[in-house]
Amino acid sequence: MLAELHQDPLTSHSRASSIREQALFHLLLGRLMAARWQQGRHDIEVLKSEVDRGGYDIVLEANGILRHVQLKSTFARSSVRHVTVSTRLLEKPSGCVIWLEVDPHTLTVERYFWFGGQPGSRLPDLGSKVSRHTRGDSSGQKLERPMHRDLGKACFAQLDGADELLARLFG
Repeated sequence: MLAELHQDPLTSHSRASSIREQALFHLLLGRLMAARWQQGRHDIEVLKSEVDRGGYDIVLEANGILRHVQLKSTFARSSVRHVTVSTRLLEKPSGCVIWLEVDPHTLTVERYFWFGGQPGSRLPDLGSKVSRHTRGDSSGQKLERPMHRDLGKACFAQLDGADELLARLFG
């Protein structure tokens, strides 16, 4: 156990990626709910998708607005410049993507990035750059993922924190 604490953080993240994903999910929800509470609002509802087929990870509802949200995360100061977004999210009312940049050691959210429309509006166009699988097939070729698009960081708005994220989500 002690040896795991002193491992290269990237090794820990790859071995425990599902645990990291759940931790980030709960940390984000905690920040959003706390910010909403500080605003004197207690009307946020959270639904979690059991199956990753609809293009979203969670559904949030507050202020009469329903948001299907795809969550993405990368390490702060990493060289990642795009994320893969499911085109199925385009079918959802008020779909959006929240990209978190986190500290690899503490999982503290350092930056929030937002891609989405106004509350009640559909997701903006994802562009035409079709994503590819990260691993190659038996011949080493990385095949296209026709239902996914690569969305560059320049398409996202950097937000100041959970309060601004709430404003983007629910007005």
